[in-house]
Amino acid sequence: MGQLKDIETLYKENFAFLCLVSFQITKDREAAKDIVQDFFIYFWNKYQTTTINISFKAYASKAIKNLSLQYVEKAKRMDIEKIDLPIPEHEEIINLEKKDDSKIVTVLQLLDLLPEARRNIFISHVVNDLSYSEIAETYNISVNTVKTQMKRSYAFIREKANIKFLFLLLLLLYNKC
Repeated sequence: MGQLKDIETLYKENFAFLCLVSFQITKDREAAKDIVQDFFIYFWNKYQTTTINISFKAYASKAIKNLSLQYVEKAKRMDIEKIDLPIPEHEEIINLEKKDDSKIVTVLQLLDLLPEARRNIFISHVVNDLSYSEIAETYNISVNTVKTQMKRSYAFIREKANIKFLFLLLLLLYNKC
């Protein structure tokens, strides 16, 4: 219980400052909040094994700067990937609509690689057709966290799959297979 109070105190004392640190790099308030929240979740999970040789504020600032720089770099890569994605011809989409059990298994295996919470959010939106606000309410998280998890899910899928496979995944999920 002492661990929770310690982290809660650190959170209350440093959240606004760390959001500003992140915002200076990301230029996105919501992303900055998400980054800081993700940092505190990570810190909470590693609290027992983390040794801080400097002040928490310095440690957290450095971590937030690194996470923010990673966020900006990923955002740049995602923008470049969007530009480089070829627009498929109509015939390709029609060919992908044919259901193939081996492809469905591959899609499910890819979804299983997602962390459980992220997978649940992704499936809630894509398969169950819930809005971001409905998902946020269901899992008791912020809408921005849902947005972040969806972005990360799509980025993961793009990273692991080629373009035809991505369209297959989206078609299969759309058809609720």
